[in-house]
This record gives sequence, structure tokens and C-alpha cells, in this order.
Amino acid sequence: MLEAFHVREEEAIRVREADLRESVTALLEKVGVPPEDAALGADVLVYADLHGVDSHGVSNMLQEYLEGYADGSINAHPDWRVVRERASAATIDCDRGLGIIIAPKAMAMAMEKARQTGVGMVTLGKGRHVGAAGYHAMLAVREDMIGVCVSAATPRVPPTYGREGRFGTNPIAVAAPAGEEHPFLLDIATSTVAINKFRNAKRLGAKLPPGMVGAMDGTPIMEPVEVPEEYLPLPLGSTREMGSHKGYGLAAVVEILSSILSGSGFTARNGPFQHMVAAYDVDAFVDLGTFKADMDDFIRTLRNTPPAAGHERVLVPGQPEVETATERSEHGIPLHRDVVEWLRSTCAEMEAPCAF
Repeated sequence: MLEAFHVREEEAIRVREADLRESVTALLEKVGVPPEDAALGADVLVYADLHGVDSHGVSNMLQEYLEGYADGSINAHPDWRVVRERASAATIDCDRGLGIIIAPKAMAMAMEKARQTGVGMVTLGKGRHVGAAGYHAMLAVREDMIGVCVSAATPRVPPTYGREGRFGTNPIAVAAPAGEEHPFLLDIATSTVAINKFRNAKRLGAKLPPGMVGAMDGTPIMEPVEVPEEYLPLPLGSTREMGSHKGYGLAAVVEILSSILSGSGFTARNGPFQHMVAAYDVDAFVDLGTFKADMDDFIRTLRNTPPAAGHERVLVPGQPEVETATERSEHGIPLHRDVVEWLRSTCAEMEAPCAF
């Protein structure tokens, strides 16, 4: 994680995973979420914090979710249902249910279809925020499948050469199992970074590297700058010369696969959030043992690439998350002290347990 988005140790309070999970579950129950769903939602949020995806963890998302439940924009008891289905495909109407709770259930459906047909794909329309897309993709890895999750979010990112938001950060996550090595996990925004990382940087008073954001007229800001009061998140690549058309194009692909394919229109016209999850049963394509052995060799080949001058090592997608989870499991999850104070006061106000 770039230092601009990383909580400095001197400003952090380390919280045990179990304590954080207990408090988040209790807070979700306090706003009417059924206990089983509250535990699932807490699992998604704490996964993000544990694995270093701080932008989608408790620090940024829990308050937004609690407010959404309180004002009714998120449905605590959604009548989510399958509205269209075939052997390997389905579409779910989420009825304003929170994506972090419904997407794992959709992935379970996709995996069951994959067991029968080789591939399962489920689109989710009329939902709410999906959290860390990598969480949902990784569910398939536990069943020796390749998992995919994409999500069309609030339209803030302009297309290349544009000055108004037409896309969300529209993440793409792909996870694949390995044998002796850690799973492969690519979990990326199709913008320069996720919006919540800008919130982290603003909380920390840190400067952004050049090309992270644009001015409100659409011009990329190509010098270091503190997070402006008003800004445009840019497509991955920042400028056309550096490949922003690729981030723009990938964001459009996410929109097609989640929003339009689910029958929900598209977010710039119909609003967020829409998602898609998919599972590929490896054994339907190749012997599982062969696949895992090749994945191990593939990951080692990448990791053993001689590093460029000035760098110590080459990282493999999924490696930073595994290393971060190991460290935070032992030493606790670092939360900014302001976030911890908010959690403590919110737990006290809502009469929920707080063990930190």
C-alpha cells in the first residue's frame, strides 16, 4: 500500500480481530440485520482490515452502512430473489440488500452451478455496496475453483477526456487456487485507486502522488497534492498517454457484466450498485493436481523474477494480502485513533459490546 493510504503506526491503535468482529456484528444487529447476516457482513468487513484492504474495511464502510440502514436506503430484510435462471447462469434482484451479505450467497449459487456445468455466473441487480471484491472471489478458491467478482459502483470516475463521472471505481477481482503456494488474488479498481483510499489519505493529511486525481474540469493533476476538497477520480492510467483508455474500457466492461447484464440499466442513468460473481470449476477443464502444480510454478516464477534496480523483490498478486493478514493476526489490526474513538462512542450509543 502506498504510504499516503497507510495508517502511520504512531496514529494507530491495534485491535484484535476477534474483538473487532464481535463489535461489528453487534452493531449490524442493532440496526436490524438478522444475526446470521450480521456475522457474514462482519466477516467481509474484518477480512478487508485483516488483509490490508483498509479502504473497504471498518474504517470507511461501517459508518456508511449503519447510516444506510438507519435512513432506509439499505434494506435490512431484503426480499432478494432469483428472477431469471438457467443451468449455469442466474440473475438476482437484491431488493436494496447490502452486497457484502448477498454476494457471498450468490457466489455459493455460482459454485453449485459450476459443480454441475463447469462454470457458474450470477448477476446481482438493485443492490448496495459489495465491500472488498476479493473476499467474494476467494470464496471459490476454498472449493478449488477460480472465482471472479466485479461491481459497478457510484459514478464518480469520468471516461478518458471527460469531465463528469460516468463510472464507479468498478473493481475487478479474480482468485485462483494453488498447491503449496498462496492463492493468486488480483483485486483492483479500474480507477487509479479506490475512492476510500482518498478518504484515508485525507484523514492522514498525506499528499497524493501525481496523476491520482483530476481537477473538476477533468484535467489530471500531475504534481503531488493533498486531497482537494473537490476532485475527479481518474481512470486507471491517469492520462491517455499513460493508458487511461484501458482503465476506462475495463470500467465499461464491469458495467456491462454487472449492470446491463442484470437488467439494471447502467449506473450513470439508473444508479448503483450492481455486481457479478462467477466460479470456474478447475476440474472441469484440467486435472486439479496439474493445475495446482502449474500455479505453484507460475507463482514462484513471478516471485523469483530478478528485481529492478532500487527494489528488493517482486510481489505476486495475493502475496501482500497474505503477508499482511499474518502480521495483523499476530499483532492486531491497526485502526486510526479517530476511527477507534468513533467505534467506541458508537458502541456506547447503541449499547453494543466494545472490547477495545
